[in-house]
Amino acid sequence: MSNLKHPKTVPGAWYTTHPDDPNGEGCIACAICYTDAPQLFKDDEDGNAYLYRQPENAEEIRQCEDMADSCSVGSIKKES
Repeated sequence: MSNLKHPKTVPGAWYTTHPDDPNGEGCIACAICYTDAPQLFKDDEDGNAYLYRQPENAEEIRQCEDMADSCSVGSIKKES
């Protein structure tokens, strides 16, 4: 499991991994999360995703969980 966070991810439990993650879990700029949950995710200048806002309610937490399940490389994570 990676702990190398994207540098633009805001502090909090949820995060995206750095695109250069050595464990192969880095964002590949597929655009799913920032297209489907734009109130939480944005893309950087290279198209890689990061959380610009942490979820604040049950619906937003569910969206993060859905995006994590949809991420083909496992780049969306939650700290335990």
